[in-house]
Amino acid sequence: MELQSKIMTDLKSAMKAKDKVSLRSLRAVKAALLLAKTDGTGVEIDEAKEVQILQKLIKQRQDSLKIYQDQNRADLAQVEADEIDVIQKYLPEQLGEDELKAAIQAIMEKTGANSMKDMGKVMGMASAQFQGKADNRMVASLVKQLLSA
Repeated sequence: MELQSKIMTDLKSAMKAKDKVSLRSLRAVKAALLLAKTDGTGVEIDEAKEVQILQKLIKQRQDSLKIYQDQNRADLAQVEADEIDVIQKYLPEQLGEDELKAAIQAIMEKTGANSMKDMGKVMGMASAQFQGKADNRMVASLVKQLLSA
């Protein structure tokens, strides 16, 4: 719930500063958190769930950004890119490619993975270990690269 209070504080600051981009982005985050909290499942929102919600919001905006770029709508693409920048500030620090490769190699050594047959084992551990710290698509491509080498 620390994220929710941080969002509220930053939302007030954005209102005072009349920062429309931050305001729009933070309202979207606030709405997504509120929706998850009141969805009727009774599941408490923990830090992992908050990260998952933020990643979902970023992915939605990245998809929209790609569509707008394909349709040569630079004005709308810029809005999406700005919102992505604001939302990413609330995610944990992302791992670099070199750090990811080293960690994936450690997972491969731990599991004894050495062929593409073992990708499921490696991805299962990697997804749990890097949740919120790395994009799963990047992790999957690095795992494929390292297992096929």
